[in-house]
Amino acid sequence: MNQPSLLFRCFRHLVLLCGAFFFLMPFIWMLLTSFKPVDEIFSREITLLPTHWALIENYTLALTKVPLLRYMFNGIVVCAGILLLQLVINLPAAYAFAKLDFTGKKYAWALVLLALMIPYQATAIPIYIMLHYAGLLDTYAALILPFISSAFGIFLFRQSFRSVPDDLIHAARMDGMNELELVWRIMLPTAIPAIFAFSIFSLVWHWNDYFWPLLVVTSPDMATPPLGTTFFRNEDAGNNYGPLMAGTVLITAPLVLFFIVAQKRFVEGMTLTGVKG
Repeated sequence: MNQPSLLFRCFRHLVLLCGAFFFLMPFIWMLLTSFKPVDEIFSREITLLPTHWALIENYTLALTKVPLLRYMFNGIVVCAGILLLQLVINLPAAYAFAKLDFTGKKYAWALVLLALMIPYQATAIPIYIMLHYAGLLDTYAALILPFISSAFGIFLFRQSFRSVPDDLIHAARMDGMNELELVWRIMLPTAIPAIFAFSIFSLVWHWNDYFWPLLVVTSPDMATPPLGTTFFRNEDAGNNYGPLMAGTVLITAPLVLFFIVAQKRFVEGMTLTGVKG
């Protein structure tokens, strides 16, 4: 197979770099705005780098004006709780769909695929009413329980499990393993790349979720990071964007670092789950 010419490779990389810059520009602008004093943010002249740096002032205000660390702690508790329960529920369900035969399997799988097409906003009001009658509003349970199962997670793990040889499962059963032991001792290690991929999707989605916390959270102490930024903006009268951008940078940084660390596993997981349909 002929290799692309040097000119074509240079052009391809130029296009990719331009696309990357286009998508990263909002984040670059957010980061640089967090370094600027208020007079430069509202200046008529557009400058990329600040003339006078207000880094320490903006980030100090971001951490002291509102309980930003509390919002981030809430986000960690909620995201970690959701992800842990999703794995506990989705992995056995995916194993059942991939390797077991049971009555109604085809119809149950059709319901999982149907759930993929229904946005969770469509069921928000009934779930909100149930949580209200259960007395769980404005609690971690209200932020976690509606998302403990994921149709996308079941689909992703099922695709991963289908690539596992059936002979390996039969051998484990002959050694005396029951079905749950098969899930956690045999299937789980084979699905590590898929788990990394799903973890990134889950953590990014729920860390950035604004809609659901806005419905079920009423006190600032229970706010997640996106909702916390609105409290910050309101307290700041919406006119001091330096600290607001500094707070947004601090909220965004954990996701960026997590993706950088796990990107190899993420690509591997998304690739391997499509090997066998």
